[in-house]
Amino acid sequence: MQPMTPMYRDEEDLRHDTRAACVRACNLCAEACNACADACLGDSAVAELVICIRTNLDTADMCATAGEILDRFRGNHPELVRSVLEACATVCDVCASECRAHADRRPSCAAAADACVACAAACRAMLAEASLAEPALR
Repeated sequence: MQPMTPMYRDEEDLRHDTRAACVRACNLCAEACNACADACLGDSAVAELVICIRTNLDTADMCATAGEILDRFRGNHPELVRSVLEACATVCDVCASECRAHADRRPSCAAAADACVACAAACRAMLAEASLAEPALR
């Protein structure tokens, strides 16, 4: 006999889903930004792409670190996770803007910009969780 599946999901399950989605978005963004930096390094106009390359590398590092911290997060020190999520969203916004400037000519820049937008949205969704809301807003 199989156990009965609950008809509803509790708040902890929903928080876990949001966290898991954010970790995935961070990891995908890190991969896309590393791939973009690599493609830009091989471009014949590499000198024109220095800022894009650096921004992508910084974003990849931020997203990889954020993903690791979020993967370990179990509710302790929400202020630390809040600051990481805010920083990650900001870095992704900057990188998306930089990559959009080259996206029409470079598919890797378009892919990185899309991944950055998705990651920033996932970070903001996680920030909206009640467990991470600013203390005055709870």
